[in-house]
Amino acid sequence: MTEQTAEERPGISAAIVVHKGRVLMVRRRVKEGQLSWQFPAGEIEPGESAEEAAIRETNEETGLTVSAVKSLGDRVHPKTQRLMSYTACEVLAGTAYVADADELAELAWCTHAEIPEYVPYGLFEPVQAYLDETLAR
Repeated sequence: MTEQTAEERPGISAAIVVHKGRVLMVRRRVKEGQLSWQFPAGEIEPGESAEEAAIRETNEETGLTVSAVKSLGDRVHPKTQRLMSYTACEVLAGTAYVADADELAELAWCTHAEIPEYVPYGLFEPVQAYLDETLAR
């Protein structure tokens, strides 16, 4: 079996969902290396945009209906080597819960000050800048 490069594997789209002064974090049942807590995310399906994947994954994982506000950028993730896209999202409807119990163990709405407790290795700079601006209001 050969190892696939970031270009050969589907990209991952993450939703940065901010609501009532907090950001939504989910804890995966299976850790990806150091990654335990992260944003709702999943593979971008064929014919789907990164924004559409972020909206779909958020709904599948947490039951929330969200809309894309803006793209926060792309990178190859330093821990997983996967191509990542980050989309800022707002809640349109629903209450967050663990909708995909096979994939998620729990979720949390984090304050700006709590983010380093959940993600001690730091965030992608454009995501951190967006959260600094949005959650500091």
